[in-house]
Amino acid sequence: MRHAAVLILAFGLTCFGDDSGRILRLDHYVRVKSAVPSIAGQTTNIYVREVTRARHGKEIVLFVHGAGTPAEVAFDVPYQDYSWMAYLAKAGYDVFSMDMTGYGRSTRPLAMNDPCNLAADQQKSVFGVTCAPSYGQQMTTIASDWNDIGAVVDYLRALRQVEKVSLVGWSLGGPRAGGYASQHPDKVKKLILLAPAYRRGSADAAPAQVPAAGATFATQSREEFDANWDRQLGCPEQVDPKAREAVWADMQSSDPQAATWGSGVRRAPLLGTWGWNEKVVGKMKIPGLFVAAAHDKQALPANVRALYDDFGATEKVFLDLGCTSHNALWEKNHLLLFQASLEWLRDGAVSGKKDGVVKLGY
Repeated sequence: MRHAAVLILAFGLTCFGDDSGRILRLDHYVRVKSAVPSIAGQTTNIYVREVTRARHGKEIVLFVHGAGTPAEVAFDVPYQDYSWMAYLAKAGYDVFSMDMTGYGRSTRPLAMNDPCNLAADQQKSVFGVTCAPSYGQQMTTIASDWNDIGAVVDYLRALRQVEKVSLVGWSLGGPRAGGYASQHPDKVKKLILLAPAYRRGSADAAPAQVPAAGATFATQSREEFDANWDRQLGCPEQVDPKAREAVWADMQSSDPQAATWGSGVRRAPLLGTWGWNEKVVGKMKIPGLFVAAAHDKQALPANVRALYDDFGATEKVFLDLGCTSHNALWEKNHLLLFQASLEWLRDGAVSGKKDGVVKLGY
């Protein structure tokens, strides 16, 4: 088996907890030759969390996060049965998640430590003053994200001696995971995309200036986190307040430096995207499950349906999930989502359907 040149190091792992004595959580750090413009060519660390039973299987799942929330926060919520990773691990899968460069426990380029590289309105909101940027460009690109994913996929293929892994992406994890899969179909078994970012007619290739000028990274406060979620609530008891508290607490733990800024925020790099449009997805043949959240105001259900319609595989399902927002994985219908993902991974079908539309949660 050949492995990508970007994969430089093996791994270090540390057991930091378990679930009912059966589920292990392990740390891996994958070193990659970075494609992030400000640190291109440098060796950086990508944090990978593994959630698994003690006896490893041969079915590998890799979770890829979205624009704001690190993967271990998004997919391994430490509250009741809200960990999507643990749900699949209990079903016998070896489950991993990865933090892109600039997120969570992965390498954060130094420009992200300078508050002056925030947009002026965010500087003012968090610190009460503004200052001139020291960098003045976006931090990462979709291509550098694909490079990070490639390193981790090849690492997992070597670690478990498998040819393919299945990818689960959320939000901006759509073009991240889906874009990577479109370029490397020989390494991806199945694809699951929750509320994926997608726009017909988006750019085929990188713009002339990469990275684009502007703010380097962004922050989100607890107030902004709540406000964005609250505007997407469309049914009674859609969210358990304790689940929301668990997510935010984990978010702050994932970024201890930003937790000291203002009242406490989380950081995320800003990036340019391309290469994820109808021309690309129309050529894809990997079995795909596309989940639209009924009250989502970030990845509109109509756009998710457009992605499903454009997708070239014959094995594809559009899941219309009721009583959910963009944060469906943290809401009361999360187990419907988790069960559908398990059915897709195990059977290539949801509610017995290998293609077409499925509605749940209404």
